[in-house]
This record gives sequence, structure tokens and C-alpha cells, in this order.
Amino acid sequence: MPIYHKLGKIPHKRHTQFEKPNGGLYYEQLFGTIGFDGMSSLSYHVHRPTQVKEIGKAVDMSPKIAVEKNITSRKLIGFDVQPKDDFLEAREPLLVNNDVHIGLAAPKKSITDYFYKNADADEMLFIHKGSGTLKTFLGNIPFEYGDYLIIPRGMIYQIEFDTEDNRILYAESFHPIYTPKRYRNWFGQLLEHSPYCERDYKLPQDLQTFDEKGAFLMKIKKQGMLHQLVYATHPFDVVGWDGYNFPYGFSIHNFEPITGRVHQPPPVHQTFETSAFVVCSFCPRLYDYHPKAIPAPYNHSNIDSDEVLYYVDGDFMSRTGIGPGYISLHPAGIPHGPHPGTYEVSIGKKGTEELAVMIDTFKPLMVTENALKIDDGKYYKSWLE
Repeated sequence: MPIYHKLGKIPHKRHTQFEKPNGGLYYEQLFGTIGFDGMSSLSYHVHRPTQVKEIGKAVDMSPKIAVEKNITSRKLIGFDVQPKDDFLEAREPLLVNNDVHIGLAAPKKSITDYFYKNADADEMLFIHKGSGTLKTFLGNIPFEYGDYLIIPRGMIYQIEFDTEDNRILYAESFHPIYTPKRYRNWFGQLLEHSPYCERDYKLPQDLQTFDEKGAFLMKIKKQGMLHQLVYATHPFDVVGWDGYNFPYGFSIHNFEPITGRVHQPPPVHQTFETSAFVVCSFCPRLYDYHPKAIPAPYNHSNIDSDEVLYYVDGDFMSRTGIGPGYISLHPAGIPHGPHPGTYEVSIGKKGTEELAVMIDTFKPLMVTENALKIDDGKYYKSWLE
């Protein structure tokens, strides 16, 4: 996300001495991507951020694949995923490939006794139920229902929930998550035709600095393994930072839909992009206003991508038998479209209150054992008349 931000105290010049008030130096760290070519931030730490005391056991977090080559349309009953106390244990990968792991989580407890870092992937957390605060070494971000949280790979964080009733759609992306290129000018600023702008972002705030020594457990995901390292100092010891690489939030309720005289294609709903998949937000909007318009989407063939739709709230006008928390998978290779009756019934309607998140992947998705447990098993027949 090409936008500059800073918090706390920083020296006048990069890579120069930054003295502590009582003597000694703060320790500079470059938090960057794509070697030294991508977006980065410079942070200044009370202690060296490199002090590892112990390396403990590692746990294999690889998804268990049930269907490697899938052509079956599926409906997953998302709220059947059972709540668990721990934030990481609550995550259930459902649909995966080498580019992204898509899953659901219903964590009950905040992360308080360890810190987490995903060294493999950028993370997108969509908050369907719950509220709280994402706590990071670059500051905190309050979140609530409808928020996307974009967390760059390598970000150290904890998550604090206000209650135990939390539902999250997540995507672990092995490619950086960016705003769509067509929304940005050559400087990186979002353009006037973009469905959102920079003032809609929830940026890190309330930078808290912990000057503490001891034993601090950090769980780091790397190469599909969850490693446990003990650090000698508190990971949140940053006194200041600036740059372009940091977590941020964005509310789906601030996405402004693009409409037209006739039905608009899914790319008008695009919210984020990577080189391997896109994320779209379907929000309450006015329908097409051509006198002969058919608001329901036309049938279309998924030839180049698998389509995953996560239903959040509202009327889901092109689907029957769908409720909040459901996931539909429409795989590449076969056409899909509105359910029987919805095409005709949509004519004459003026708007929709639907709210949904779509993830379109450019490579096929494999179906995990977790997904089969919540698959209704008959969705592929739902277009029969």
C-alpha cells in the first residue's frame, strides 16, 4: 500500500545515531519486502531485535488435502466451524493452493501469552463477528464488524478481542497484497474513480513502547511450520518508525460500489489484488437502471479462475439456500450463474442489501479435510430445474 506513515520519535536522518535520553543508542531495523526493492519501514528499538534465547519445538501446520483436483461446486457451512480458545488453533484452512490458503476461524481468546509472526505470507483477516484491537510493534489498530485487516508478512502481532464471539474469514497470501493498480496513479495515490480513498484506511495508532527484558515467546510460521522462539526482550519496544510497510484496516462498509445502466462485471467490486488472486467486496448498491436491465448476473464460465464467495449479510439476490457465514466454491472449468428463478425475479428491483467477500484465484484450489466436514454435499445440483 503506497502511503507514507509515521509514529513516535525518529531521528532527523536515516541510518544515523539516535541517542537515548539517558545515554546509549536506539537500534534501527529495516522492515522491508522484496529484498531492498519493495516497500519498507524503518523502526527504532530500545533493545536489539535479534536476541534469541531459545528455539523450541516446531509444529507442522500444512493443510490436510482431501481433494487435490476438484471440479465440484461446493457450499460450505462456515458457522459449523467450531470455536476454539487459541487464535492459531482456531484457524481452519479450507481451500488452498500454492498461492493462498483460505480459511475460517472462530477464536474465543485474545493472544496474551505469546507473539505471532507469519514469515511465509501476507495475511488478510476479514472480521465477520467481533471487535477488538490488532496490536503490533508498529502500533495498534482497533477493528470491528466488516473490517479487513491487511498484515504484511513478518509483522509481529497480538490480537485482543472484546468478547468470545468472533468469526473471521482469512487468507494467507504468498504474494504481497496491494490495492488494485488501476485505482492508482503513477505516484501511488488512489484516483478519483477508485471506490475508496486513503482517508478510509485505519492506520496504526497508539504506539506503545515496552522496555522489558525476560523471556518472550514468539510463534513464527515459516515454510508451513510453526516454530517457537524465546526472545530476551519485549518485541514491542519500538519508540518510533516511518515508511510504507505496515498493517492497516479498511471497512467493507466504506467501499463505494460502481454501478451502471446494465449489469457490471465482478472487477468493479475489486478491493485488493495480488499477482495470483483478487479480492472483491459486494456491498449494498443500486441496481442497473437501463429500462430492460436484468440485475442478476449473467451465467459465466470460470475458465481461468476458481471463485470463492463468502456471504456476510443481506439478501444474496442471485443465490437460494445461502446464509451468513456460508462459502460457495465455483471451480474453474464449468459455468455457473444465478440459481433458477433468481434471474427473472431480479427484474424491476431497485437495489440490493447484500454483503459478501469474493476471492478469485488464478490457479485451482484444493479442498481440505476441514472443508469436507462442513460441505453440504449437494450444492452442485442446485441449478437443476
